[in-house]
Amino acid sequence: MSATIPAPIQEQADDLRRQIDDANHQYYVEDAPALTDAEYDRLMRELHALEQDYPALVTPDSPTQRVGAKPDAGFPEVEHAVPMLSLDNAFDETELRAFGTRIAKPLKIEACALEFCCEPKLDGAAVSLVYERGQLVHGATRGDGRTGEDITSNLRTLRSVPLRLRGSDWPELLEVRGEVYMRHSGFEALNERAREAGDKVFANPRNAAAGSLRQLDPSITATRPLEFCAYQVARIDEAREQPTHSANMALLRDWGFKTNPELSVVTGIEAVIAFCAQLGEKRDGLDYDIDGAVLKVNALSHQRTLGFVSRAPRWAIAFKYPAQEQITRVRDVEFQVGRTGKLTPVAKLAPVQVAGVTVSNATLHNMDEIRRLDLRIGDTVTVYRAGDVIPKVVGVQTDKRPNDAQAITLPEACPVCGSGIEQIEGEADARCSGGLYCGAQRREALKHFASRRAMDIDGLGVKLIDQLVERELVKTPADLFKLECETLAELPRMGQKSAQNLIESFDKARSTTLARFIYALGVREVGETTAALLANHFGTLEALMAASEAALVEINDIGPIVAAHVRAFFDQPHNRETIEDLIEQGVTWPVVEIDAVDAPLKGQTWVLTGTLETLARDDAKAALTALGAKVSGSVSKKTHALVAGAAAGSKLDKARTLEIPIWSEDELVQLLDQHGARS
Repeated sequence: MSATIPAPIQEQADDLRRQIDDANHQYYVEDAPALTDAEYDRLMRELHALEQDYPALVTPDSPTQRVGAKPDAGFPEVEHAVPMLSLDNAFDETELRAFGTRIAKPLKIEACALEFCCEPKLDGAAVSLVYERGQLVHGATRGDGRTGEDITSNLRTLRSVPLRLRGSDWPELLEVRGEVYMRHSGFEALNERAREAGDKVFANPRNAAAGSLRQLDPSITATRPLEFCAYQVARIDEAREQPTHSANMALLRDWGFKTNPELSVVTGIEAVIAFCAQLGEKRDGLDYDIDGAVLKVNALSHQRTLGFVSRAPRWAIAFKYPAQEQITRVRDVEFQVGRTGKLTPVAKLAPVQVAGVTVSNATLHNMDEIRRLDLRIGDTVTVYRAGDVIPKVVGVQTDKRPNDAQAITLPEACPVCGSGIEQIEGEADARCSGGLYCGAQRREALKHFASRRAMDIDGLGVKLIDQLVERELVKTPADLFKLECETLAELPRMGQKSAQNLIESFDKARSTTLARFIYALGVREVGETTAALLANHFGTLEALMAASEAALVEINDIGPIVAAHVRAFFDQPHNRETIEDLIEQGVTWPVVEIDAVDAPLKGQTWVLTGTLETLARDDAKAALTALGAKVSGSVSKKTHALVAGAAAGSKLDKARTLEIPIWSEDELVQLLDQHGARS
């Protein structure tokens, strides 16, 4: 290593930083990614390697320095050169008009002629960023408005915060104010990871953003999906200051800052009111929380004339929307059954207004969440609702718990059909095991049963299934085979001919294979391959239905979770009754010769890649499985053969590298025909 940096190395490092900075700006500010993740990672690794070989290359504004330093003992205080004041609030049109009249008078301008800059009020954490000669030197929280905390190391990890300003001709000093926030999508993903790890989840995106910013270890902040959006120039060299707030915001955009795309300049207080109404209509569709709109007099000369009161500027106001969190009481907890059988506990609440909507129900996700919250019936709780997000309980005030509060327990039977409840150890969700019978799962069960890879009932589409269920003509799959042509012909958009075609499809579907029938039953975790394994191993449905979990796990590629699902399904009397009814309706399949799976492909792993011209991919997979092979999606040393169709890609290259036999489609067809495996 050398302290002297060769000119070509310096140029290479500068070029890498430029590419990475451009990629960060395009991805985090412009929402227009220009590089793939792999290419971005390659550039970062290359720059990091250069900086390791030449430590003198490392500068505070290098992209490699975003990952954060070692944990600090605490955050030092920072006194704001310009106080970060709060805003006065308006809650209705009358108060907005009063604001317009109040500020127009000292400006000697009619309120209808006054220009305003309007933008959403992001619900996050306000911060201040200070740049000297274009480079970020420190960042701080709002604190009490006059003194905040120095969180520079944490803010440097946000890729939407420029470490060095873009463009050129920067001011000697620039202070930018803005909001650090978290999008709904990032917030949900963060909480999902926390649930999986058994960690504490955040109540809402605002708390998540604030908590993430105040991590003593910046490397933790770096893992959180935080974004920075600028909303004000607090300090700038006088020569560079623009005449209006909106022009200052345009200048920030040129220098690499994200600003809100909803920002708008309007004239007159009535136009301000219209902006607030329009933004309120968009609120539910935004991927981030806003709790209002910020309305500022646009001309900076007018702002200076109006000045400040003790805690707020006279030239700005916040129009507040209804709160997204409220306090209420849990009256009861009910368990709802979803289309896949999942049981979801739902809190029945004393009605409360949240975000402008009366809320009387809130999701509790699952029993793990109830235990995490330590929730009981009768508790006082915090309910959160934002956008289209289903209202949910995010906190419990245990200090207000009444003496008669009741513990919440999982029901022993499905509240819809009475079947047993299945909960596999290690899984958070509990499910009804009455898949074929349960009314809550009826539509999904029928759609799966009729699908092409299952019973392949041609003409029985989703809309027709919905009609049959809504009119209570079909309750179980066996009922499909009891339908009469006259009944079907009376349905909307059917007619005699379509009804007759469907009856013929039912007749054709009665003849199937054991593997298809097992797959059509919709047992959890039992796909086509697993269904074929079960059919080939047991030979008869009776043997499969009688198999113990111990017998099931003895089969290659079937583990304890799948075995438990299979056993739970066949243990339910309702499912057995439906299977018996299907057989009574004439559903049948040829006998499976168990010994046949010993030849020729038992124990072999095959891979299909590229486009097959004479075989459908699903048919080829099913035929190979029927001959005892396992069909994998990836090539490894254990792969017996790879079948390469047209436009085969990386799998073919890997197979050649590993010297795995490569078969053409014609060779596969000959093999299948030889053993009578092609239908």
